[in-house]
Amino acid sequence: MTVRTLVENMNLTVFCGENNLDNEIHGGYVSDLLSDVMGFAQEGNVWVTLQTHKNVIAIASLKELACVVLVKGNKPDDDMLEQAKEEEIPVLGTNEQTFEVAGKIYQMLNA
Repeated sequence: MTVRTLVENMNLTVFCGENNLDNEIHGGYVSDLLSDVMGFAQEGNVWVTLQTHKNVIAIASLKELACVVLVKGNKPDDDMLEQAKEEEIPVLGTNEQTFEVAGKIYQMLNA
């Protein structure tokens, strides 16, 4: 599944990274603890979080994640957007709760 498929099927807002919507998603990781993501997320994962600062992008880049999905109507901070554009990482958003987002992504990946 691609990030574009995720965006279209879940009606996600694309805050940045439009040029990388064809990144392949191989799994997902849900956490708001940056060290947890750094230790356990895998390359190609979609990261679901409510964190909106630039350190999220540093970890997403380090782990070569497919994209970041911000939940609960959170919007990226300006420094997060700037870093995401520089690192070419799609940052997406939704008003849905983390639980629903994770469930939908899981279903799409295992369909």
